[in-house]
Amino acid sequence: MAQTKADRSAAAKKAAATRKRNAAKKSAAASERATKAAATRKSNEAASEAKTQKATATRQTRAAKESAAETKDSASSTVENVIGAAKSAGAAAIEVGKSAASQLRSRR
Repeated sequence: MAQTKADRSAAAKKAAATRKRNAAKKSAAASERATKAAATRKSNEAASEAKTQKATATRQTRAAKESAAETKDSASSTVENVIGAAKSAGAAAIEVGKSAASQLRSRR
């Protein structure tokens, strides 16, 4: 069957419309892929940041615990030194008292 000019023109218009629809679909699909890629990238960055913050918090907690332990040891050592000094002072006072008593006895 022979095509008329009108038939060819209609077929050309239909083909052009199909190409236009296909291009629009392709563009929409590319845009959707780009949006998904951006969301994934953002999610990965957020997860990485959260992981970094958690690691930092863990390090800070560990450092605080170590500092507290060192402070406790230092305070314990200081208390022991004060107790030792008090015992020494008490012993010295006893010796002074004995010496004074001895001197008093020898004068009588």
